[in-house]
Amino acid sequence: MNLVEPIIAFQTELQQIRRDLHAHPELCYEEQRTSDVVAARLTEWGIPVVRGLGVTGVVGIIKNGSSQRAIGLRADMDALPMHEVNSFAHASRHAGKMHACGHDGHVAMLLGAAHHLATHRNFDGTVYLIFQPAEEGGAGARKMIDDGLFEQFPMEAVYGMHNWPGMEAGTFGVVAGPMMASSNEFRVVVKGKGAHAAQPHKGVDPVMVAVQIAQAWQTIISREKNPLDTAVLSITQIHSGSATNVIPDEAVMIGTVRTFTTEVLDLIETRMEEIARHTAAASRATVEFGFKRNYPPLVNHPEQTAIAIEAMKAVAGAGRVDVNVEPTMGAEDFAFMLQAKPGCYVFIGNGEGAHREGGHGLGPCQLHNASYDFNDSLLPVGASYWVKLVEKSLPPA
Repeated sequence: MNLVEPIIAFQTELQQIRRDLHAHPELCYEEQRTSDVVAARLTEWGIPVVRGLGVTGVVGIIKNGSSQRAIGLRADMDALPMHEVNSFAHASRHAGKMHACGHDGHVAMLLGAAHHLATHRNFDGTVYLIFQPAEEGGAGARKMIDDGLFEQFPMEAVYGMHNWPGMEAGTFGVVAGPMMASSNEFRVVVKGKGAHAAQPHKGVDPVMVAVQIAQAWQTIISREKNPLDTAVLSITQIHSGSATNVIPDEAVMIGTVRTFTTEVLDLIETRMEEIARHTAAASRATVEFGFKRNYPPLVNHPEQTAIAIEAMKAVAGAGRVDVNVEPTMGAEDFAFMLQAKPGCYVFIGNGEGAHREGGHGLGPCQLHNASYDFNDSLLPVGASYWVKLVEKSLPPA
């Protein structure tokens, strides 16, 4: 590892920041204390701060030299509505709220980079430090963009990073092109005609219609899209009826669709609705079809990915950077930023959980897990990556 020496010396303070944030998690668009901590630290280090984009977002500005070039570095700040089962000293103090995805660590790593960049300024241009709210379902990235992020802070590229449990701690992974899937949800109501269960011929059974629709939808995945295009269609909830001897009036199906391209998503949404309506009509039922597109696919841009790879290699060594990491069907709202600007999103290995202290819960150290905890040994690694990325993107004159 080739870590930035001053950041190593700053690791204890970064750990204190990270654990303080972990103990005080805040949900999407409620990150007031978190943004106060971020703004206070940046101000203490002489970094100008702008607040309020995306409700609770914070943007720090570090300028050096005469170049007009600029890049953005983004960290997400929000926690999840989960109850933490860990009992170590920095466990959540707020019931039903938990940093189970490592956003506390993401904030601390970017603060570590901010401190070093403000102190040493070995670059020529402007670095915008983007502390974003509401990644967990709130589309905070889109909200910041809508509030004028890229107009107020013009930048040529934007970069993001997420810890990844299961990858060896201190390794990196990235792939050019699609890296994370789109996130979409559907709610379909099949409306039939209720009847006594002993007299089904006097009604229109929405449960049987829903079953037929559910089975037919899977042929979209297996028979209509190109087999080389990855997609998931999962029905995660079916609700209907209230008694064993009553055919209900309606049945509700809820679930998610994930794709790596908008074209495949267009196909799936269109065919889902067509199949649902025609299948229902064949049984004299009707359908209310609802489909919501939440986050688009996250697609890394080749030029910026190449720069990110060089920065990762500079920190971890070529043998510890997977440049063809397996994409995930999980979603991330940084995708909105990559739709608006060229950029790259990378994974940093969080390990298998051996870093967790006594008092952690049972089970693996996976994301969105009640016994998760960020690996503090990554703090100087991630911060060093941000610094190397800035130096390679905005080399000093």
